[in-house]
Amino acid sequence: MAILLFMVILWYTGLFFQSFFLHRYAAHQTFTMSNFTEKVCFFLTWVFQGSNYLSAYGYGVMHRMHHAYVDTEKDPHSPKYDSNLFSMMWRTKSIYQDINNNRIELDTKFTKNTPQWAKFDNFASSTTSRVIWGLLYTLFFYFFATAWWQWLFLPVAFLMAPIHGVIINWFGHIVGYTNFQVNNTSKNLLPFDFLMMGEGYHNNHHKYSHRANFGGIRWYEIDPTFYIMIFLNSIGIIQLKKRAIAIKS
Repeated sequence: MAILLFMVILWYTGLFFQSFFLHRYAAHQTFTMSNFTEKVCFFLTWVFQGSNYLSAYGYGVMHRMHHAYVDTEKDPHSPKYDSNLFSMMWRTKSIYQDINNNRIELDTKFTKNTPQWAKFDNFASSTTSRVIWGLLYTLFFYFFATAWWQWLFLPVAFLMAPIHGVIINWFGHIVGYTNFQVNNTSKNLLPFDFLMMGEGYHNNHHKYSHRANFGGIRWYEIDPTFYIMIFLNSIGIIQLKKRAIAIKS
């Protein structure tokens, strides 16, 4: 039970900060926050993503490129231009690292106002940090695993963020339903997105990319991350932009 609970917590906390901080804040800037709160989010992203830590700058820039070049050869991740999900994610990893290491020239529209804390990113993304998190995960399994099959979850813990990425960037362009005709293959994965905390409403998001609420087009499309953002906005931790909470934008 402890291992299953650990995996659920790791899944949803890491996913929340990927959706809330990296996606809706860094990439799309659907809300604002203080400099202090931004630093706290960097730190909490590292805590909850652990060995999977993703830079807000690298993620934000790459995701903007995805929207600009969706389903073309310049798209950092498109099932149309990769033979399988492993080759797609390897290409995604390479582009992400090139962005973080300033190895490619970037249009200012991709980098403008994208949050960056270079010193922290260098530490959180370091091999040392990732190995320490990996050892901590392994120790947790050593002390709390009660059956051999529970160890099968350990590689999932090591690769949680890439797995989240595969679900949206691969399957979110292959399976599901659409609410809108758009110039790409984006799909909504689930009518009620309990699995990906709203990220699965990919077709909705590609239609209205600057909405904070990825669901809400149909009555049953509930976006859990958005409702957490509404609460955080109500107590003054973040400030949602008016355009981001409009019904259509």
